[in-house]
Amino acid sequence: MRLNLANHPNAAQVSPMSRPVFSLLPHRSVIAVGGPDRAEFLQGLISNDTGKVGPGRAIWAALLTPQGRFLNDMFVVEDAAGTFLLETERERAAALARKLKMYTLRSKVTVEDRGADLEVAAVFGPDAAKVLPVAGATAFVDPRLPELGVRVLAPVGQAATLLGLGEASFAAYESLRLRLGVPDGSRDLTVEKALLLESGFDELHGVDWQKGCYMGQELTARTKYRGLIKRRLFPVKVEGTLPAPGTPVERDGRAVGEIRSGAGDRAIAMLQLDAEQGPLVAATAKIIPERPDWMEIPQNS
Repeated sequence: MRLNLANHPNAAQVSPMSRPVFSLLPHRSVIAVGGPDRAEFLQGLISNDTGKVGPGRAIWAALLTPQGRFLNDMFVVEDAAGTFLLETERERAAALARKLKMYTLRSKVTVEDRGADLEVAAVFGPDAAKVLPVAGATAFVDPRLPELGVRVLAPVGQAATLLGLGEASFAAYESLRLRLGVPDGSRDLTVEKALLLESGFDELHGVDWQKGCYMGQELTARTKYRGLIKRRLFPVKVEGTLPAPGTPVERDGRAVGEIRSGAGDRAIAMLQLDAEQGPLVAATAKIIPERPDWMEIPQNS
C-alpha cells in the first residue's frame, strides 16, 4: 500500500497544530569537525558531498564500513565560525568522535565532542522553516523531507528561549517521523549490517552519486546499479499491541522481516519487498505496510 500523507485519514495527526512547535531530541548529540582540511577530510569518509554544506545548509549522510555497511548517520552543517557540526546519535557519539580522530592522520583537522554544551531540537508543523534563521543557534531545514521541518543545534538549555515556540513532547515528533517512514540511526539500521539503499538514503538525499570515492562507496554503487535490493525499511501501521524491536514479522508462518523502532500504532519494519502485500503479523499484532510517496521501488523488484 502506498501512503499518501496529504490524503491519509490520519493526516491531521501528522500535523495537528496551527503553528510550528519544537521538540527536544535528547537522543541526538553533536560533534564539531574544524580545521582547514575539514571538508576534504569528511569528503573521503561519508556518503554525501561536503561541497553542499554551508551556513544553514546541511546534508544527511552516513559513515560506512569498507564493505559498505552502516556505521553512523549524521547531519553535517556549518556554524557561524566555519566549523562543521555533525548531529548524530548521542549514545554512539563518543565512539564516532574517536573513530574520526583515528582517521585524521596528518590532516589539519580537529574533532571535538560537543554533546555537553549543545542540544538538538526539531521544529515542525505549518511553516516551520519561517523560524530561520535562529539567532544564537545553528539551524537548518531537514534535508531529507520538508515535512520534517527544521533542526536546531542550540546551547544547552537555550532552545526554548531562542525559538520562542510552544514545546511538544518527543513522542509528538516521533509520531511524525514514524508516519513519514524515516529511519532514525541504529534504532532502525542494524550497525555493520544495513545497506543504505535498503534504508531510504537514496530517496532521502543521503547519498551523492557524483562525488568521488568514500569508504564503502564501491558496494553502495554496485547495489544501486545492479538492482540488488530485496528488502526495505517500511513504515507500518500496527493493529494490536506494539511489538518490541526485533520481533519477527511473519506471513503464513514464515518470517519476512522484523520490527525496528515504533510508538503507539506506528513502527518501522524491515520487510522483504514481496511482503508488502501482506497479510502480515508480528507477535499478536497485525502489521500493515504503508509505502510513503517518497519511496521508490523498481517495478521489477
